[in-house]
Amino acid sequence: MDSMKKGTPQFGFILGCLFVLAGALLLWIGFWKTLFLAALFVAGYFLGSVEDKSGFFRKAVGKVVPEKKEETINFRAEMEKRQQEAMQRGENRPESDRGLESDQDDRSSSK
Repeated sequence: MDSMKKGTPQFGFILGCLFVLAGALLLWIGFWKTLFLAALFVAGYFLGSVEDKSGFFRKAVGKVVPEKKEETINFRAEMEKRQQEAMQRGENRPESDRGLESDQDDRSSSK
């Protein structure tokens, strides 16, 4: 296996053969079918070479998606807090009432 190291003529020959095979597949069966075969090869290689598959997935997903810091939200307290903030700014009416009033103003001005 020492002859299969990167940079040796044997490695170059094998890689050249693989590229010729990939080109032939592209010509004979088309791009999408060749891509499908390549995906099957990668899946088979993965299943055959990785011993701890669940650990591998946890580690890979952990790199992409950070750990979720679960924080429960008290909806009632949050709504009360926002209503108090709105009252301090002088907004006495809920947004739904203001939206209806502005629609009625638009209708009356268009007449």
